Amino acid sequence: MASRSGIVFEDFFPTMVEKLGADGFMKELCNGFHLLVDREKGVITFESLKKNLAVLGLEGMSDDEVMSMVREGDVDGDGALNEREFCTLMVRLSPDLMTTSKQLLKEALLTDM
Repeated sequence: MASRSGIVFEDFFPTMVEKLGADGFMKELCNGFHLLVDREKGVITFESLKKNLAVLGLEGMSDDEVMSMVREGDVDGDGALNEREFCTLMVRLSPDLMTTSKQLLKEALLTDM
């Protein structure tokens, strides 16, 4: 998968969804959020993301690329990513996952009933 910044990494999300189901996949995304979060602020900041790039296998990202990633996911404009923004961004960055998002939504709705 290629991000807007030109850094390429393999998109494992569709395989994860297939193996874990929608609920399990969302739990793993939340776990990913907690790996990257600024413990004091409770959100992913530029600094916490930059510090933890190795966890994502993205050690070579420039400051501009890291800031672009934060900006792309920052829906509420506070300069950081909360858990919902992070999960949404990760799904949006997975083209194959976006094509199957309707199935994920159906599965999630059925489990809530």
